[in-house]
Amino acid sequence: MADRPIIETDVLVCGGGSAGLVAALASARAGAKTILVERAGFAGGIITAVGLPYFDGIAIPRDYRILVRGIALELLADMGVCRAGDVEIRPHNPIIRNTEQFKLLADKKLIAERANLRTLFHSTVCEVSTAGDRISEVCVANKSGLMRIRPREVIDCTGDADVAAWAGAPTEKNKPLMPLTMHFRIGNLMRNLEMKQNCAAQLAEAHAAGELQLYYGPGLNFAFAPNEAYVHAIRVVADATDADDLTRAEMQGRADVWTMFSRWKKSVPGFEESYLISSGPYIGIRETRRLVGEYVLTEADIRAQTKFDDAVATGCWYLDVHPQQVTVGSANVGHGFQPGPYDIPYRSLQPQKIANLLVAGRCHSASKEAASSTRVTVTAMAMGEAAGTAAALAVERKRSTHEVSGVEVRKALDQRHAGPFLG
Repeated sequence: MADRPIIETDVLVCGGGSAGLVAALASARAGAKTILVERAGFAGGIITAVGLPYFDGIAIPRDYRILVRGIALELLADMGVCRAGDVEIRPHNPIIRNTEQFKLLADKKLIAERANLRTLFHSTVCEVSTAGDRISEVCVANKSGLMRIRPREVIDCTGDADVAAWAGAPTEKNKPLMPLTMHFRIGNLMRNLEMKQNCAAQLAEAHAAGELQLYYGPGLNFAFAPNEAYVHAIRVVADATDADDLTRAEMQGRADVWTMFSRWKKSVPGFEESYLISSGPYIGIRETRRLVGEYVLTEADIRAQTKFDDAVATGCWYLDVHPQQVTVGSANVGHGFQPGPYDIPYRSLQPQKIANLLVAGRCHSASKEAASSTRVTVTAMAMGEAAGTAAALAVERKRSTHEVSGVEVRKALDQRHAGPFLG
């Protein structure tokens, strides 16, 4: 690596999913020279790389108040789902009707910030070097080879806390991990009232016959078109931080997609002329490593709606723990607790030991139960905006992100019509 050119930047954002896309935009808009690296050929994460179209975490069921504003609401409004000034939204988890259009919107937003933002798709962080309590260099692999990036501040939005773990910050990984899900779409259906019931019966038969290990739902939805089923019903047990296990899970996920589709096409009325549109392109990951940061957000905090002086984001999704077993009808065993709006403190984005690193998204510092709520799309975006804003503040004020307070970050977010919900 010694002969590789060194790229210097103010802020490096690792991962361009829900958290990373918004973190990079927030950082660049605040004036920091920013690099975003993303393993896929597009940004958007769970929406575009997995195919889940729901904007989970923007509002509460039966309340419908919009709790997360800022860039998340901007993206939703630009997709035509709502207006920028709306204060309520129905349903509480609105749908992105065209995930390909969301890819283009993300591209447009990134390109608009090109004066301060360099975007590198098909790029993966592969090594982290530290000097004292700081990350000194991050190695990124892509078609140009190995790139050496020297950032002042780093934001880990990998979902798996890769950067934090490789830098030596404390992380944890609970057992059992929540299972992975391969999402897929089936076209040319003749929808009928018994379809979901008949699909569920076929899954039960496939499971009993040993053709299908686990499943849930059947999670048959018509989110994109009246004659197209979007399905999230697959359940694969794996540790996505292990390369071999993740590879196996991707293969198993695709095999399960074909098992489900084939059975439905053969035996379920309405599927006679159907065809499999697509799966993936990546399997969906709910849980791997999480940061053990300056503060660990807990289930008790969520249930009590604990107020934090350094709150920088708001969560509201239910405690959504997927078990390693078959569940019919629901994704969960029983009903997960539905909290009111709760604070996410800046300290839960701050690692121990590493001064110039923040972690945003599903791998921030939270207990397993708390993370089952904070891991969702819009909550991750809110954390990403907080992290990007904080990193830019640190650069501007010539301090580290550990020396910037959550109160300062919240004030900066408020100026951008973002930050935690204040009632």
